[in-house]
Amino acid sequence: MAKLAVIDLAEFSDPNQKKDLLEASRYWGCFRVINHGIPGGLQSEMKAAVKALFDLPDDVKCRNADVILGSGYIGPTPKNPFYEAFGLYDAASLSDVDAFCSLLDAPSHVRETIKTYAERLHKVIVDVATKLAESMGLKDQNFGEWQCQFRFNKYNFTQYSVGSVGVQIHTDSGFLTLLQQDECVGGLEILDPGSGSYVEVDLVPGTLLVNLGDGAKAWSNGELHNVKHRVQCKAATPRFSIALFLLAPKDDKVEAPTAFIDSDHLRLYQTFKHGDYRKLCLSTGLRAGEALSQLLI
Repeated sequence: MAKLAVIDLAEFSDPNQKKDLLEASRYWGCFRVINHGIPGGLQSEMKAAVKALFDLPDDVKCRNADVILGSGYIGPTPKNPFYEAFGLYDAASLSDVDAFCSLLDAPSHVRETIKTYAERLHKVIVDVATKLAESMGLKDQNFGEWQCQFRFNKYNFTQYSVGSVGVQIHTDSGFLTLLQQDECVGGLEILDPGSGSYVEVDLVPGTLLVNLGDGAKAWSNGELHNVKHRVQCKAATPRFSIALFLLAPKDDKVEAPTAFIDSDHLRLYQTFKHGDYRKLCLSTGLRAGEALSQLLI
């Protein structure tokens, strides 16, 4: 099992918390957060709401069309036959959340749960990003208007899929991902950069998992690690997870702040648009961070 740092968001004034956060972000590109302000009851209600959406007929699910590339409903494919997902962009906008629920004719209790969860989780992801920037010596970074995307994931695991890949190896293309894992079904594995082996991420109910993506690596001028991860089928039971992605600034431009650039740390990556990078990853099939090498200066 991966021994991930646990960051207490309520005790971040403790220098050890900042140190642990930065060390975990440099090595694993992954850590847990506690005291995040999302009650266990709301997490359970959100999982139930997501289950209800996946029980909808296929023709209704497909109303969840792309707003940005890859942001809508994804059904099972030959590469990922057990996986399906909904996408919601922009999750930071309650009107967009409401429109998503209306498209799917979501019942009022499902709609209210998703809206409440989205509003509260957005505050958490902005807080985590701000604390990450602070741990790197940057203050007054405004992540509140950055683009956000929800993704609700279901893995349709059966006895025939045990031992199979639920989702293939990839990195997230954006800056930072906040993940509510399925508290009953494991299977998430991350790459240990030291050993080169994949290790399972244990289940810790009530916590939220943070993954850093390609955007974080480029923004930090290579200092932060973009974690490679995959999902393996461990049990013959459906698995659900809920992810909120902090993608990029409002203008979609990804670049390292000048504070990270000096004579000893030259700029590594070209300035790029996250939307263009997303298209590059999808068109080339380079989904595990390799596409960043095409943007090296």
